[in-house]
Amino acid sequence: MEFDAVVISPVGLHARPAALFVKKVATSGLKVTVSPVVDGQVTATADAKSILSVLSLGIKSGQTVRVVIEGDNPEALALELQEILADPQG
Repeated sequence: MEFDAVVISPVGLHARPAALFVKKVATSGLKVTVSPVVDGQVTATADAKSILSVLSLGIKSGQTVRVVIEGDNPEALALELQEILADPQG
């Protein structure tokens, strides 16, 4: 399963929002990658279980990301990750 989402947090996918994102992925047991999207193209990809990998993407507020989830029943995790990305409080 994959989806695109816009990061709403004013700090982008950094610090607190990235930690929440990675924690959800790590506890899910599913394989998840996250990628910034620029002009419709993926520019890099990171393992979403690694906080350092996610932070190294430098995803900013207003930027689109593509999340790919592999495994059984990814729908619940997808909803939780979409909520984190859409949270203006980060």
